[in-house]
Amino acid sequence: MTQGNNIRFVALGDSYTICEGAQIEESWPYLLTQHLKEWGVDIELVANPSVTGWTTQQLIDNELPIFDAAYANFVTLLIGVNDWVQEVSIADFEARFLHIVNYVLDKLENKRNLVLITIPDFGVTTNGANYGKGRVIADGIASFNAIIAHHAERLNLPLVDIFPTTQQMLGQPDLVSLDGLHPSAKEYALWEKLIFEVVKGHLNLQAT
Repeated sequence: MTQGNNIRFVALGDSYTICEGAQIEESWPYLLTQHLKEWGVDIELVANPSVTGWTTQQLIDNELPIFDAAYANFVTLLIGVNDWVQEVSIADFEARFLHIVNYVLDKLENKRNLVLITIPDFGVTTNGANYGKGRVIADGIASFNAIIAHHAERLNLPLVDIFPTTQQMLGQPDLVSLDGLHPSAKEYALWEKLIFEVVKGHLNLQAT
């Protein structure tokens, strides 16, 4: 594959994008970049400002300025788990999520170069239940993911649904990091494969 123009990639998100529990070289944004390079894409991961524990509001306040400075033309967005954990209302989450999406779309020449990713089901991990506050985690995350999927369809944006894959972490310690909450490098690598399959069809790639 060939790509006429350099792709400047910014990965926006939280612990699931900075890939808490894994090394940088094991993070899915890094793996995705290398995979696309092997595919023949001229791409650079110019920023991954994601921070563990951040909500949509913290992304707006702290990550969007980095996105602006990076002059990105390709963006992935995986955010929302901490909004749910911190009991942000579904209405507030949707409003903030849409603010991020619209902000990024306004800066991208190719609107299809914003890829949305669903929130993982952390409830299947060993320590996940500690953050549910008595709520059914899978149901709560699914309600937020429904919003993400709705707006992906409405705006004709690529969507990667990793939620079903993350449920396979249940009872598989090799897919969970040592903290018993975040995915392991092996799990992040599974995400990357799913993301790559979607992304490679949305970067104006032409077969040689």
